[in-house]
Amino acid sequence: MGDAKQVRDEEFRRFVIGRWPGLMRTAFLLTGDTYSAEDLAQSTLERTYTAWRRVSAADDPDAYVRRIMINAHARRHRRRLKEFLAPKDDSGPVREPTDTADQMARADDRDALLEALAQLPARQREAVVLRYWEDLTETQTARAMGCSVGTVKSNTAKGIAKLRAVPALADAVLQGGRK
Repeated sequence: MGDAKQVRDEEFRRFVIGRWPGLMRTAFLLTGDTYSAEDLAQSTLERTYTAWRRVSAADDPDAYVRRIMINAHARRHRRRLKEFLAPKDDSGPVREPTDTADQMARADDRDALLEALAQLPARQREAVVLRYWEDLTETQTARAMGCSVGTVKSNTAKGIAKLRAVPALADAVLQGGRK
């Protein structure tokens, strides 16, 4: 029995090492700051560890973990915890450590995008992050969010429409096309 637990623990350890950067990126985009993202990622992994037999046996363990993360984030949101992608003071936006392999991390308009994401309602932000940062299909996003594909389409469309209406993002897109 001890050997089986060691094998499971080693599988989980490898899973965490391989997935941590992606989990942190998603958690950051959902919560808005590094500390809350670390808390969300950690609580997601705690729940993942307790359900590791089911997670590791799932057809798509990443989808299972994303669903755990979205549920954990939704629970926090329901408790009315405030999340900010930019602090209320004048110190500027909270910075996520840059992942050099992440093209979005190097974009000039990243700060404007993070501030705009902060203005979206939680469900719209979840839909936009999962569809466009995680590059999930509408069906995968619906599974992760625990809703229908139609709800994903609606939340994504509304979120993108609000992002398009942000002048700083429109300016960044226009300047990006001129470079």
